[in-house]
Amino acid sequence: MRNGMKSWKMAGLAAALVLAVLPAAAQAPAYRAPRAGEGHPNLNGIWQALNTANWDLVGHAAGMGRLPALGAEDAIPPGIGVVEGDVIPYLPAALEKRKQNFADRLKLDPEVKCYLPGVPRATYMPYPFQIVQGSKNIMFSYEYAGGVRVINMDKPTKPPADSWMGWSNGHWEGDTLVVDATGFNEDTWFDRAGDFHSDALHVVERYTPRSADTLMYEATIEDSKTFSRPWKISMPLYRHVEKNAQLLEFKCVEFVEELLYGPLRKHPRVNP
Repeated sequence: MRNGMKSWKMAGLAAALVLAVLPAAAQAPAYRAPRAGEGHPNLNGIWQALNTANWDLVGHAAGMGRLPALGAEDAIPPGIGVVEGDVIPYLPAALEKRKQNFADRLKLDPEVKCYLPGVPRATYMPYPFQIVQGSKNIMFSYEYAGGVRVINMDKPTKPPADSWMGWSNGHWEGDTLVVDATGFNEDTWFDRAGDFHSDALHVVERYTPRSADTLMYEATIEDSKTFSRPWKISMPLYRHVEKNAQLLEFKCVEFVEELLYGPLRKHPRVNP
């Protein structure tokens, strides 16, 4: 009897300890990233998304690629999607254009032609990018096509003209880097599935340190010419920690010269 009572007391004590520890664990402080010179989180490093958003932002099954002759090498890998609600809210006419883009994606996708990918697509292409952090500016350097963005961290300025990568003004909200990007041309896509935008695109990005080697990335997308409401994507970004991690060159222009300009080549006249 005494042994039974002792066992019950021990079990009760263990349960009490567990209950006492749970609230403390629930209130554990959020991750605090190392600081840079200005006292803000240090985001310097080489980062990369590990998902299939570049193929299709919304959830999708595996599928045949753009060139059946390439078999599995050009197949579409399955993905769970990165869009909040898993729906992009197209206006009716824009949805029809998106369907046509997908049907003609081999010819129309700007990635095929090595055009700069725009924002937010540059973030989740299957290539790394580097953040170099300063006090007045933060530079994003992308391996794909040598793309570069400079985030103005001083007084916000207006875009001088529309461009592929837009015009970016940034500020800090606590430990989150917030980038407000406008001034885009209408020639970039969001993915290989034909998702697109107009020159009214407005993107607000948020980069939040989640651990020593991960960032949480969010982008809210607004374009009244194309979408019925703003919509959001989110994904983790992972730091490259391998020895001697660095961006390598992927300047793809030379790979597409024949595709783009081959038909314009002059052929020497052959005398009969």
